[in-house]
Amino acid sequence: MSDTGNTAQRPDRAKGHMDRAGIWLSGLCAVHCVASIFIVSALGLGGQFFFAPWIHRFGLAVALVIAAVAIGWGALRHRRAAPFVTAMTGLSFMGGALAVPHGVEEAVLTIIGVLLVSLGHILNLRAAH
Repeated sequence: MSDTGNTAQRPDRAKGHMDRAGIWLSGLCAVHCVASIFIVSALGLGGQFFFAPWIHRFGLAVALVIAAVAIGWGALRHRRAAPFVTAMTGLSFMGGALAVPHGVEEAVLTIIGVLLVSLGHILNLRAAH
């Protein structure tokens, strides 16, 4: 008994899971940015943790891997540039946020970046269907 139909769908399903994970992680990143500014500014707590450079570098590394796999895989299959260009622009904003001091400027660049990365994943999901 052949299972070729189900096997052919596994890569698409895995890619869809990666895109959804990218959307969720982008949302969590945006919440982290806003919450960090509020908690540190209003309460004076957690600056050493929330603004730790390793958290931002790690987040960007995870975003790069997920986007490379999900959006790169999608671009090879559906041949549409919009998801790739949108996500890469967002990743550039996120990378740029690492080059500015912590604060509002960093948060704005990061939030723009994660919104664009998330939009790239959404466009990728839509292009795949």
